[in-house]
Amino acid sequence: MRITECREGDVELLDRHMPSPGATSQHARRFARHVERSGTFLVAWRGELPVGSCEVRWDGCEAPEVRLAHASCPEISGLGVWPEVLRSERTGTALIETAEKLVRGRGHASVGLGVEKNNPRAEALYFRLGYHPSVAYLACWSYEDATGMAHQVADACTFMYKTFGSP
Repeated sequence: MRITECREGDVELLDRHMPSPGATSQHARRFARHVERSGTFLVAWRGELPVGSCEVRWDGCEAPEVRLAHASCPEISGLGVWPEVLRSERTGTALIETAEKLVRGRGHASVGLGVEKNNPRAEALYFRLGYHPSVAYLACWSYEDATGMAHQVADACTFMYKTFGSP
C-alpha cells in the first residue's frame, strides 16, 4: 500500500471505486480544497486502485462548539476505506499516521477528528492511536443528488483530539 496526495486524475478513480453521495462528489470537493491549500487530500492505493482516503482540514472543524474548544487544531476529516472487506488491514491507521506527520511538519501541537456516535469501531481505532474525546457536536453537511434534489445531513459526533509529545 502507498499513500499519496490526491492528483486531479485521481478524483474520477475515487468516484468509481469509493462512491460518495451527490452529483458533485465529496472527492471533488476535497480535491478543490487541496488545490486551494485549505486542505490536503490523501489517497491510499493498492496497486492502481484507491482503497482509502482522508483530508487534513488546515482550518479545523467547522462546528462552532469544536472551534471554541480547539481553535487552532487541524482536523483529519472524511476518513474512509473501501471496500469494507479491506477494513482492519491498517489502511485507516496508515492514512491517519500520514496525516499526523503532515500536521506535525507544519508545527501544530495537536490534531483532531470527528467520529459518529454510532461508529464504535472507528472510535476504538482512534483511542488506540491516542485520541481522546472532547466535544459533542453535529456534523452538518449537504449534497445534491443526480436528480438535483438537495439533501441535508446532520450526524451526531464526538470530536477527539491528540496532542503530540516533544519530538
